[in-house]
Amino acid sequence: MPDTTTDQPTRRAGGAVVPVLAFAGIVVAVMQTLLVPVIKDLPQLLDTAPTNATWVLTSTLLSGAVATPIMGRLGDLYGKRRMLVLSLAVMVVGALISAVTSDLLIMIAGRTLQGFAMGAIPLGIGLMRDMLPREKLGSAMALMSSSIGVGGGLALPAAALVAQHADWHALFYGAAGLGALAIALTLLAVPESPMRAAGSFDLLGALGLSTGLVLLLLPITKGSDWGWSSGTTLGLFAAAVAVLLLWGVYELRVQAPLVDLRTTARREVLLTNLASIMVGVSFYVVSLVLPQLLQLPTATGYGLGQSMVVAGLCVAPLGLTMMFTAPVYARLSARYGPKVTLITGLLIIAIGYGGGLGLMDAAWQTVVTSVVLGAGIGLAYSSLPALIVGAVPASETGAANGLNTLMRSIGTSVSSAVIGMVLADTANDVGGVEIPTMHGFRVSFLIATAAVAVGLLLAFFLPGATRPAQRHTQLRASSEEDANLERAEEVLRGFRGRVLDASGAPVARAKVTLIDRRGRQAGATVSAPDGSYVLAVPAEGAYVLAARASGHGPSASSATHSGAEGAVELDLSLPGETVSA
Repeated sequence: MPDTTTDQPTRRAGGAVVPVLAFAGIVVAVMQTLLVPVIKDLPQLLDTAPTNATWVLTSTLLSGAVATPIMGRLGDLYGKRRMLVLSLAVMVVGALISAVTSDLLIMIAGRTLQGFAMGAIPLGIGLMRDMLPREKLGSAMALMSSSIGVGGGLALPAAALVAQHADWHALFYGAAGLGALAIALTLLAVPESPMRAAGSFDLLGALGLSTGLVLLLLPITKGSDWGWSSGTTLGLFAAAVAVLLLWGVYELRVQAPLVDLRTTARREVLLTNLASIMVGVSFYVVSLVLPQLLQLPTATGYGLGQSMVVAGLCVAPLGLTMMFTAPVYARLSARYGPKVTLITGLLIIAIGYGGGLGLMDAAWQTVVTSVVLGAGIGLAYSSLPALIVGAVPASETGAANGLNTLMRSIGTSVSSAVIGMVLADTANDVGGVEIPTMHGFRVSFLIATAAVAVGLLLAFFLPGATRPAQRHTQLRASSEEDANLERAEEVLRGFRGRVLDASGAPVARAKVTLIDRRGRQAGATVSAPDGSYVLAVPAEGAYVLAARASGHGPSASSATHSGAEGAVELDLSLPGETVSA
């Protein structure tokens, strides 16, 4: 039988775990935002054509999209902290390579390695789920999820300051230093989670997904350069569809897939991932529009004539507000659930973009827009991991959150491509230089508002809110025994019974694991002092319930659940011989 060990390191997580993991997420955001202040100067800095220089950004996006779900799955299989450290280490190597070169190809190679840092977000969320008490988990995941915005908001003015007053290569040395610090703090403060998923790494599935994502994201990011109706663009889109369809068929047939598409197809997971794309779109639009508006000269009639540093400072409240919404999210989610919090966040984003259409005449107005959008995006981003974690088995947390982070990345990619096309098509030619127009900025805000409207529609169709304490049972109590006692009150469908020894006496704190017909863990709990246990099932079908406890031999029993509401009674008997637990 596959190893499904899931003992929780309860009470092991120290107070530094959450800030250290959030810092790792901020480092990832810094890596992403690093070159924003020098984007327009990259062709001169690298002595290449503008179309070639964009590969410095595109390469990071592509590698991040590929690495995110793969590192999440590897974390589920081999250890989340181990893979988190590996992701950051690859980023540090990539940053050091970029720091010592101005050659285009070597720079692209370094930036490709930096994209691997994107895997830190789902891995950090998975570590939090495995280790933290339930009462702390909501705000911790909110902070981790929002760290992308926080880091981006803080890094933008800092990177602008460095780029304006020092050699631009110093940006990469700074990123490498932050990455090394994050690795050291992780090794010192974050314990490894012993939770492991069953099965082996799906190498063919990883190659298929990587190929499909590259084929999909390449034309999205380069379509405006190649032409949206060009043979190259259309051919890559067609190839992406074909590869991803074949990959999906393969994943449905393999025993231990990289991505469990059956789980992903559940309504709550599917709708959350689709809503994540819309949130990603809305997040990136403001990051593209406001810095350009702020830095355009006042001679245009609408530009605000600010320096690179001042523009960064005006947009910085976007990330700062996202950070401050994490504790607000925790209170709202505890009272109303993450679905309501997601809807609230999307409504605030809509207000921010709607109001922003009329707040483009002064620098202080862009600050107001950044604050409002930061509050909404922070609430929305914070809700996404809670919705995912509450809908998938614990052993799939890393892979599921990796896929969700990928959906957000696809949203930002689509946003970048669409807004770039809109601004280019509406630009004025002034002395051979394309200058974005106010009309283009406003159309971009309207596109973001439309994306938010689609996100709201998807969010309304998420499963209705139930009692938050009941819904978040999967989000880990301070111990699995506490979770078992909470579930004992009411189980819609599942198994219940008692764990007994050879003489019929109850066995307390026995580990009971639910394994589905594919050999994957579908749930786990610990028996109560009277030997009772309760386990919910995700769907009808055949299961194996494996029990083990210190001082007893292991036991496994087969059982079938029809999928109807109610619990199937099944007592589990443990042999009496002493074995290692």
